[in-house]
Amino acid sequence: MKLTILGGGGFRVPLVYGALLGDHAEGRVTQVVLHDVDDRRLYAVARVLAEQAAGVPDAPEVSTTADLDEALRGADFVFSAIRVGGLEGRANDERVALAEGVLGQETVGAGGIAYGLRTVPVAVDIARRVARLAPDAWVINFTNPAGLVTEAMSRHLGDRVIGICDSPVGLGRRIARVLGADPRKAWIDYVGLNHLGWVRGLYVKGRDELPRLLADLPLLGSFEEGRLFGADWLQSLGAVPNEYLHYYYFNRETVRAYQQAEKTRGAFLHDQQARFYTQVGDPGTPALATWDRTRAEREATYMAENRETAGAGDRDEDDLSGGYEKVALALMRAVARDERTTLILNVRNRSTLSALDGEAVIEVPCLVDAQGAHPVSVDPLPDHATGLVCAVKAVEREVLRAAESGSRTHAVKAFALHPLVDSVNVARRLVDGYTAVHPGLAYLK
Repeated sequence: MKLTILGGGGFRVPLVYGALLGDHAEGRVTQVVLHDVDDRRLYAVARVLAEQAAGVPDAPEVSTTADLDEALRGADFVFSAIRVGGLEGRANDERVALAEGVLGQETVGAGGIAYGLRTVPVAVDIARRVARLAPDAWVINFTNPAGLVTEAMSRHLGDRVIGICDSPVGLGRRIARVLGADPRKAWIDYVGLNHLGWVRGLYVKGRDELPRLLADLPLLGSFEEGRLFGADWLQSLGAVPNEYLHYYYFNRETVRAYQQAEKTRGAFLHDQQARFYTQVGDPGTPALATWDRTRAEREATYMAENRETAGAGDRDEDDLSGGYEKVALALMRAVARDERTTLILNVRNRSTLSALDGEAVIEVPCLVDAQGAHPVSVDPLPDHATGLVCAVKAVEREVLRAAESGSRTHAVKAFALHPLVDSVNVARRLVDGYTAVHPGLAYLK
């Protein structure tokens, strides 16, 4: 079975390959093709993967290519993890937004819109190529903003594109852990959009254990989201939000912390990864050990400004191991072998959330089998959550319209309608600022 990884020179590719190395069942991935537009990054990641595979019997064969059509042709699965504009683009997204006093995070607020505007045209081109060159392939999208990009690709691939994210997995795991439950045996009632969702229940043997957590202040303060949001706010919500909702609920404090930080997250990662790729470009450098050290630093500093704002302290060691690669592997197993499972995924809504139309991509528990991912029926969201979900989905739709039409008017509207952008004039200046620094936005007229 052939797996093509787009963004194959990306830093987190070894996580996916490491998960594949542990799969020895019939019908497993035997061929991995890495595609990237940067030969230097491809070389470095291929070195890491070669060291990972050393001594592993029947390790999937790895090849690299800069030819997108060659990479896609004959693929059974396509894992898309591209970053249009690279980390320099992410740093620019943050800088332009913060100069206007608004959030520049890569998936939330102004930064997420800018990232979406330059990523959607590329993702649509990929979707069209997949439909032509590998019509039977399943696309697993991890490219951010994951929900928006998945929806753009679904217009050409239908249900054969499925978005994944590790945030809901980590959140469910943490809640189950503090409740003394096995995450593998718990049903997580999670619903929303990518990076905009809430856990409303955690069921063990048919019993919802979340009320027990919400009633116990010490227990609420014992895990990351409890410290990040504060126990009293979680009790007010009657749910546990995805960590990315901290940008909404504590926006002013977060923007101030980002403005005062020595470096934005994008700038930090740009410098860190530049060092990594330079080091591993030297054949004498131990590639896997260097990658491990860099990854540990990356995970430990994740959302550091948010945790500092909330006084949440350092991340728990159990939360430093990632998780999206396990979701990707479980998804591939379920589809390729009909190993039925339940995963929280980004899929087309159909009739799951009544507040949204059937084509809207949402993030909910899905039953997965050889026919794909099927969203599970969920109860309606409370009004406050419905308001946010509908507002952000409206913004995503304006981004899609702008990307399709090249209309600057739709781009301005996307920024102006976002809950975290407080002025139409700011929205206009954001479009001017982003088009000035991103050649990939030259299509906006």
